[in-house]
Amino acid sequence: MKMLKTFKQLTLKSLKTSGVSTLVRDSRWRRDRLLILAYHGISINDEHIWNSSQYMSAEVLRQRFELLRKSKCTVLPLDEAVKRLYANDLPDRAVAVTFDDGTSDFHRMAFPLIQEFGFPVTLYLTTFYTHFQRAVFDLMLSYLLWKGRHEVLNLHPLTGKDSRINLHDDASQRKALVEITTFARARKLSAEDKETLLVSLAGQLNVDYDAINEQRLMHNVTPNEVKTLAVGGIDVQLHTHRHRTPLDRELFLREIEDNRKSIQEMTGKRADHFCYPSGDYDLAFLPWLKEAGVVSATTCETGLASRSSNPLLLPRMLDNMQLSSIEFESWLTGVSAALPRRARKPREEAA
Repeated sequence: MKMLKTFKQLTLKSLKTSGVSTLVRDSRWRRDRLLILAYHGISINDEHIWNSSQYMSAEVLRQRFELLRKSKCTVLPLDEAVKRLYANDLPDRAVAVTFDDGTSDFHRMAFPLIQEFGFPVTLYLTTFYTHFQRAVFDLMLSYLLWKGRHEVLNLHPLTGKDSRINLHDDASQRKALVEITTFARARKLSAEDKETLLVSLAGQLNVDYDAINEQRLMHNVTPNEVKTLAVGGIDVQLHTHRHRTPLDRELFLREIEDNRKSIQEMTGKRADHFCYPSGDYDLAFLPWLKEAGVVSATTCETGLASRSSNPLLLPRMLDNMQLSSIEFESWLTGVSAALPRRARKPREEAA
């Protein structure tokens, strides 16, 4: 895998040196396409070390923004970008920048950089944990298991299962994560009960839960922070209320309705653009989204959007710490879009 990545980077550097990247960047083909960048967390502490696929250091985000500027990309607000895509009116090297979820680091770490560079940015906000100001359960659970990676976890006090797991590697941490989330789901634990479970887990793993909470590493932005972001030019859009996409029309529409109502109360604006939580989509969602008045929906499928793209299944490029500068730059030019990669399948088509 490492060898393949090295070969890819060498290929991209060769294409840049030979002038191919510049030709693609300035081509009509690239002008007809929109690159939607996707980000999640910007580290306050060590989150990018824990999860480099979802978290990025502020230093690397600054480097990305500098490359965006240096590459003379036209960064458009999402709504304008989507409209101009389908009107065949995109400017050269069109890019839209999006962030998912709305964890507190967006306000603290990303927002100052966004203001400094002056880029229009869309935040897809999941709103339950914005109002319930406790740590996001799934995030905190995973983070605690990583922080306690030198410990042996006894599941019995947590789930009642007589089992011990040495948390020394990623696979063991994932196993523990599945065990605990399965237990919480089966018992239909409330948000308060989940919080109690996290406190108990942290105590067993000798992790300072209060210190993590004090930094709000795994919290969502507060309603007041959302208002500040909106006043500061951040476009707040739909990401479901509870970060889930149920395969039931009524429940799905409720997620959109609750999410939209919450966002409108905080920002004074109606949200009509949507992002599938965790990129989890099903073709059954498309008519429901139309029914809810959703204009566009973004996935975690990697690629550039074109006029042939379904507006409710728009591809993005997830930027993270695992992506080198040359790989990121090659997405800006469009060269990387031509390289082979595995595509994710919607839930309905998945095996």
